[in-house]
Amino acid sequence: MVQIRLATDADFPSLLQVQQAAFGEYAGIYKVSGWTTETLESLQEDAREKHIFMAEVGGAIAGSVRFWTVAGVCVIRLLSVSPTHQRHGVGKALIHEIERATTDAHKFYACTMLRTARNIQFFMNLGYKAETILPDHYDHLDLICFAKYR
Repeated sequence: MVQIRLATDADFPSLLQVQQAAFGEYAGIYKVSGWTTETLESLQEDAREKHIFMAEVGGAIAGSVRFWTVAGVCVIRLLSVSPTHQRHGVGKALIHEIERATTDAHKFYACTMLRTARNIQFFMNLGYKAETILPDHYDHLDLICFAKYR
């Protein structure tokens, strides 16, 4: 069973390991070094401005996600699920918890890499609609962004 909770400073080293493993899968498709080499200090700084949920399965950290709300839009970023826990409902549980806990948003907004059909299908299965293509974004990545309205 997936348990979702707010991450604490003590969780951050393990969250970075999960993030590195999750985004490392895309290293042959995209330049993902910004996500696979993030430092503990950078994560701590990000945590001061954003919420971070983490997922646990059987006491092990299985995933995490960052989010914040600006002008009624909840921005979802860096959804990461360890490769061993993918396709077991961890990402879905994290997104559902954001949608449940974020009461000040009328819109949820998330982007993923354009050439990752699995990720695109993931968001569509959760009721998100493609809204924007961002060509040549972060380190020349092509992104597709999704929105879901309340």
